[in-house]
Amino acid sequence: MHDDDGPELTSALVPLFVIAKGRALPADNEYEHTTLVTAQEGTSAAARTLSPEAQAVMDLIADGFLSVAEVSGYTRLPLGVVRILLAQMAEDGLIFVRNPVARTERADRELLTAVLDGLKTRFGA
Repeated sequence: MHDDDGPELTSALVPLFVIAKGRALPADNEYEHTTLVTAQEGTSAAARTLSPEAQAVMDLIADGFLSVAEVSGYTRLPLGVVRILLAQMAEDGLIFVRNPVARTERADRELLTAVLDGLKTRFGA
């Protein structure tokens, strides 16, 4: 997904606050490392007017979901800058954001242990 032959998105000549357009970071609970993002369908025309950094993000997430941390890694942009770009893109209706599953909604450990024990009993592990 990452093209090493493309231009460097950031350099000493392009400060990060310019990329973020002076916007502040979104709230801590928004765009966590594990938050999943993907491009909305039919947004390719609107995406043409994005900055090169935002366009790189759109190109990455066009084919499916990626976590915020993965987007940061592929684009080599700091996590905070990626969070700001994603917040702006969400406001513009260009991306779909799926928040991570909360700890209270995750599977019950006792239930998983019981299922594993049942499988071991049934299939002899």
